[in-house]
Amino acid sequence: MRDEQIPDRNVAMELVRSTEAAALAAARWVGRGDKISADGAAVGAMRMMLDTVDMDGLIVIGEGVKDEAPMLYNGERVGNGNGPKMDVAVDPLEGTRLTAMGLPGAVSVIACAPRGTLFNPYDIFYMEKIAVGSESRGKVDISAPVAWNIEQVAKAKGIQVGEVTVIILDRDRNTEIADKVRAAGARIRFITDGDAPAAVSAAIAGSGVDMMLGIGGSPEGVVAACALKCVEADFQGKLWPRNDDDRRLAAEKGLDLNKVLTIDDLVTSDDVMFACSGVTTGALLKGVEYVSGGARSESLVMRSRSGTVRRMTTEHHWRKLQQISGAMYREG
Repeated sequence: MRDEQIPDRNVAMELVRSTEAAALAAARWVGRGDKISADGAAVGAMRMMLDTVDMDGLIVIGEGVKDEAPMLYNGERVGNGNGPKMDVAVDPLEGTRLTAMGLPGAVSVIACAPRGTLFNPYDIFYMEKIAVGSESRGKVDISAPVAWNIEQVAKAKGIQVGEVTVIILDRDRNTEIADKVRAAGARIRFITDGDAPAAVSAAIAGSGVDMMLGIGGSPEGVVAACALKCVEADFQGKLWPRNDDDRRLAAEKGLDLNKVLTIDDLVTSDDVMFACSGVTTGALLKGVEYVSGGARSESLVMRSRSGTVRRMTTEHHWRKLQQISGAMYREG
């Protein structure tokens, strides 16, 4: 007999069921102007599916503290407890406002890595970020001028600076960065929400995006780092304090606000799993579509250890949908 090592199970293929469930549950609230109900539906559906996953998961990046979030709060245990010990980062509905307003780009996201390997930003909510694809890995520096980083990406991709597209979260705190991108001669694609999928799009061929810059959420930064590590792309971040309270909290938690957090600081393991499902159609994924007899979803599933990237289109039948959201899904 040959001496063969059987590959271990890819938990990401189980995790995608949780993002599909969350996306399907949230999709019923698209355009209805109620982001709280949309988020609640996504959280409940994801939590239900996570109970079936063979892992001993600990939420590191979640919906908040236990007193504020009934499910998927930081420190909650998820999974059935029978599998590997994992750190878990979740955003059941990245883009609650996008969903409520029927706008593009809302997704459901989950990432996991072995226990103790995901960075915890605690309550330092914001992070300055740069994300690029695999061609530009190791060639950018968040501490360097914006124009220099754009030039580095252009050289790495073999294009002109004027052909580089930078995706930026449209917030007042990013105005100065956007001005520097324009001064460098690059193009900008603004987004109103969802900077985690924006970072992922910078690393996915065919997205039309070459890099992401700007200040966005710290939890989303950790999730994005997980995804980019799966495709050997690059991500750097620096925690961005809003006020003196943030500075005091950072000192209490031992967080260095001047430190450049590399992708290996944000997720120290080389065995990272990531899954993402579209709620509303955007640059990264198609949203949930209703068809005769059920619905169709599109998901992205990635694992760093194997280097696999799967784009999955899944048909869901009414009977299964009813298990996720009960009476909201009734055939006909």
